[in-house]
Amino acid sequence: MSDLVNFFIDNASLLANKTLEHIRISAVGIIIAVLIALPIGVALGHQHRGSYVAINISNGLRALPSLALIAISLAFFGLSTINIQIALVALAIPPILTNAYTAVDRVDADAVEAARGMGMTEMQVLRGVELPLSWPLIFAGIRTASVYVIATTPLAAIAGGGGLGDIILNQPTYKLVGVIAATIVTVVLAFAVDALFAWAQRAVTPRGLVLPKEMHTIVPPVESDVPGESVVAAR
Repeated sequence: MSDLVNFFIDNASLLANKTLEHIRISAVGIIIAVLIALPIGVALGHQHRGSYVAINISNGLRALPSLALIAISLAFFGLSTINIQIALVALAIPPILTNAYTAVDRVDADAVEAARGMGMTEMQVLRGVELPLSWPLIFAGIRTASVYVIATTPLAAIAGGGGLGDIILNQPTYKLVGVIAATIVTVVLAFAVDALFAWAQRAVTPRGLVLPKEMHTIVPPVESDVPGESVVAAR
């Protein structure tokens, strides 16, 4: 334990720099995955079609090991950040795509029909009714994907990507204590990102979908469709 504390003290600058690299690599992968998966999931959910496509794309990408993707892409791109980004994007797309599709597809049909009856266009229905009610579940997908990406980014070191993986995968240089220290930082970072998106998820949840805390002991809790959500949805 004393060696671990000493490593943190003696290598604080190294850990800080590698953590920033880790965050940068992860953020790029998450942003690319959101830009790809979110519009597709929302569009398919709004049209109430394409569930077969969304589910099978997600299942197919889940079945691809990140390490195998990196190894295969090495033959095409060599040692570069492109390799790790391919793996991270493939890892992040399934939860984002599935949650976006499910969130929009399951919006109350009566609310949607009422909006159309008021003369709202399809885009107005999507922006004014479906998306506001879908954001909690959509953010849950991004939250899950972010934790996956943060935890997988150490593999970037295999392809020369940098980050905390440079320490974790280099035991001869940093010894076991360095590997443990970098792993602890990765875990803390994953928990921090999860907490950040949990807060964002609660922030975008419409008040009508959340019971006040004082009502939790009066009204039986309803199982939420949002993975990891601590609030309960009102019927």
